[in-house]
Amino acid sequence: MVRSNETAPVTGFILLGLSAHPSLEKAFFVLILLMYLVILLGNSVLILVTTLDSHLHTPMYFFLGNLSFLDICYTSSSVPLILDSFLTPRKTISFSGCAVQMFLSFAMGATECVLLSMMAFDRYVAICNPLRYPVVMSKAAYVPMAAGSWVAGSITATVQTSLAMRLPFCGDNVINHFTCEILAVLKLACADISINVISMAVANVIFLGVPVLFICFSYVFILATILRIPSAEGRKKAFSTCSAHLTVVVVFYGTILFMYGKPKSKDPLGADKQDLADKLISLFYGVVTPMLNPIIYSLRNKDVKAAVRNLVSRKPVTQ
Repeated sequence: MVRSNETAPVTGFILLGLSAHPSLEKAFFVLILLMYLVILLGNSVLILVTTLDSHLHTPMYFFLGNLSFLDICYTSSSVPLILDSFLTPRKTISFSGCAVQMFLSFAMGATECVLLSMMAFDRYVAICNPLRYPVVMSKAAYVPMAAGSWVAGSITATVQTSLAMRLPFCGDNVINHFTCEILAVLKLACADISINVISMAVANVIFLGVPVLFICFSYVFILATILRIPSAEGRKKAFSTCSAHLTVVVVFYGTILFMYGKPKSKDPLGADKQDLADKLISLFYGVVTPMLNPIIYSLRNKDVKAAVRNLVSRKPVTQ
């Protein structure tokens, strides 16, 4: 993978990670490993209880189970690579391996955007139209909604990944990131990337802009309905049914907007600091957010806590 001349094709990439900051690598290795274990344990428990407890066989917990499975897939597509980069100063990844990692990361992120909007619609129907909830959110409706989220995420990931990996990479093959993050990879292309920029802009509108607007409109109606409830206890109970989802939405989209919406530094020294900041923010987005999801839903949800207690205290059946 050493550049022999300006037109030699790239067959793999080098991931820099935090190699420029070796003092941080050991500390972050332990921290990210612990977070990853919490992600696997917390989301696996949520999947288990939403599957085994019949009281949780509702649309909201079906979506929650999908979200937990998605978080496991998303982190598993990148965290092992990140951990390896902390142990290897210049981690190499093949061209095809980079494409697979990019696809999985993009697909899981896009799917979560759509899935969170489906969960907002579920809360809207439950609070604003409770009498119609069993009809509107029947199994024949919420299963295709979840499946559609996965299909939509996979389609856009296929388009973005194929457009990116079809570009010629004939010079620098060093990715200044932990993983094959699509924006970091596009910087290395030795061809016009205007089509990639346009397609990503369209994807951002569809998978970021539209879901955010949908969620905002849903919560406007939800808030208006809650404020019309006469009793304080009724308002508190209604809001508690969507507070966990709202918290997850704020953390998820807040991190994305902060990561991609902040101004870029033009000063070389500032750019170096910004590169480090971008990497640390991507860690927060890719690791901390999936870790917080099961914690938020378990701590703020009596049904989930009761299901976990029942699962722990369940005795084996004797013949």
